[in-house]
Amino acid sequence: MTARITISPADYPDSPLAQALKQPLLLGLFLPIQSGGWSPSTLPRSTDWTFEYNKALTLKAEELGFDLAFGLAQWIGKDGYGGELKYREQAIDPFVTVAALSSVTKRIILISTIHILYGPWHPLHLAKFAATLDHISGGRFGINMVTGYAPREPKMFGTTQIEHDARYARAAEFIGIVERLWASSENVTIDGEFWKLEDAYVSPRPRYGRPILVNATGSPAGFDYAAQHSDLVFITSPAGAEIEAALAALPDHVANLKARAKAAGREVRAIINPMIVCRPTEQEAKEYHAAILAHADTGAVQGFLAHHAAGDSQAWKNHKGEHRVLGGNIQIIGSPEQVADKLIRLKQAGIDGVQLAFFDFKPDLDFFGEAVLPLLKQAGLRI
Repeated sequence: MTARITISPADYPDSPLAQALKQPLLLGLFLPIQSGGWSPSTLPRSTDWTFEYNKALTLKAEELGFDLAFGLAQWIGKDGYGGELKYREQAIDPFVTVAALSSVTKRIILISTIHILYGPWHPLHLAKFAATLDHISGGRFGINMVTGYAPREPKMFGTTQIEHDARYARAAEFIGIVERLWASSENVTIDGEFWKLEDAYVSPRPRYGRPILVNATGSPAGFDYAAQHSDLVFITSPAGAEIEAALAALPDHVANLKARAKAAGREVRAIINPMIVCRPTEQEAKEYHAAILAHADTGAVQGFLAHHAAGDSQAWKNHKGEHRVLGGNIQIIGSPEQVADKLIRLKQAGIDGVQLAFFDFKPDLDFFGEAVLPLLKQAGLRI
């Protein structure tokens, strides 16, 4: 296979990604397009998986100046992860959701997660679909390409799980073909190990070289893939969800990722997913957090943990079961000043952006915008 695209949308000064990267700390919203959001707790809240709810959240995030909105993908059976909530049984597809959101938003970058190794995906399909969305959105479309870690998911498509590092080898061939199609002004013929195409062509070509590429990983193989292909890398804390432990571990973790990218002649940005529990005072935030935990849906938590334990993900090794009730990759709990301080320290640890999640998304996002965002602007993290 001949050379792939080496240019990034970030290399075009007028691209949405280049504009977003002017912010010292990228600000994203991790949309709750699955029932229960990130928290298998029965404490009453507004959080909802429906498109209308998530459209309203996205428009609010755009109004607040957020740079990104992000949706996860999952393939799960009846009753979801179980429990009283039937946690995450209801879930709208992020690719279709992002396509719909692109027509009602103007500035915010929209990123969809896609399991590229499940089912009949062909690189030509994704190259065409993504180029189309790139044009509809004005260059605001991004793809979080994931390979899947849970053995029961590929079974839904009539296949079996591929070994961890072998999945990344296939993903590298897949995206290499897609990048070639985006770059070529002529028909493309490729005889790859896993995919073949003859006289294939994609038009229109993306506006800024290619759509924004993202991957979520914590493994050496995943970091190597990210170094070669991704603009944004969605990392996890290697020390678990507790914020102080995460802050101690992240500098080396992020430096490792960025060194691999530099060795490949590229630059990547690291983003992470904090769950924010914020109230006017520390005591109120702790009480809110305690109420969430007191309403834990134990069956749903156990189902989620069992699902994760059956997989081979290397990104969540030190995460503890008790943190799954609130959820998120890291957890920040406190007053607006305390939350802002932790976000500032994440930036100091090498993090380039955060994908925020909340327990009760609508009011919690509103309060973040009112109370925390001005502090981030005062600190110089938001322009």
